[in-house]
Amino acid sequence: QVQLVESGGGLVQPGGSLRLSCTASRSIFSRFAMGWYRQAPGKERELVAHITNGGFTNYADSVKGRFTISRDIAENTVYLRMNSLKPEDTAVYYCNGYPATIHWGQGTQVTVSS
Repeated sequence: QVQLVESGGGLVQPGGSLRLSCTASRSIFSRFAMGWYRQAPGKERELVAHITNGGFTNYADSVKGRFTISRDIAENTVYLRMNSLKPEDTAVYYCNGYPATIHWGQGTQVTVSS
């Protein structure tokens, strides 16, 4: 059974930080690079960052220098550390393989607002 479970979202003021976590089924985690995606209201889902099995990382220009993706292979978990958050980072955040599989979790809401 494929599972993707995201957590760690919340309400934060501009300039604040959050760390998101995602635990994935071994069937995804061991076979794919992993990515964090987000979907803001009225917008399409977009890739935020991804990390390969070898540890190579890549980021969308909008988050480069502020977000850091990492993974714990033993725990089948991928993290997204988000610093210097902006209101435009407000979205539901999802993890998935990279490229994305057809399976999606429930996501975790991140709201950046004063």
